[in-house]
Amino acid sequence: MKIYLASASPRRKELLKQVGISFKVVPSTVEEKITKTRPDEVVEELSYQKAVDVCGKLAEEGKEDFVVIGADTVVSAWGKILGKPADKTDAARMLKELQGGSHQVYTGVTIAWKYKDMQPMFATFSECTDVTMYAMTDEEIQRYVDSGEPMDKAGAYAIQGICAAHIQGICGDYNNVVGLPVGRLCQELKRRGMWEG
Repeated sequence: MKIYLASASPRRKELLKQVGISFKVVPSTVEEKITKTRPDEVVEELSYQKAVDVCGKLAEEGKEDFVVIGADTVVSAWGKILGKPADKTDAARMLKELQGGSHQVYTGVTIAWKYKDMQPMFATFSECTDVTMYAMTDEEIQRYVDSGEPMDKAGAYAIQGICAAHIQGICGDYNNVVGLPVGRLCQELKRRGMWEG
């Protein structure tokens, strides 16, 4: 079965390549609509919307026997959901909110698959990882924001980038924080006979 990633995220592409999954990228263009409030339900809802969007496009093109992977990541801190920052000021605000304790990173994943004449089927799950950061000074936050790295990241930081200098520890799946819980994804694909490993 051909596997399609419904995301243009370079981090998700790198993680799939790292574990040896062959795939093509067909980014979702759906307008995301959030109707949930719990972070795990939000990312599951958004990943589902992306997978449905790309699954529909492929079906319209007459493609059969395919798998679509949709994913979405958010950061949750002190009861607030933090997505990608709108600008540098927003990024600095988010980083200040992450100081002084642990926060959670949630990634939702939806696997959509279609065999020949059958209707598409869907499976959705989410993973949560706790992240604790060392306290950053205002100057460190500003330097980090000025690097440009936070601008397209949920919660305004990249654990695999410059911000690694400020990470005290994590509890859970590291790759989930990067943007895709690839271990769980592989197990879900294997269980359904969609990938051999």
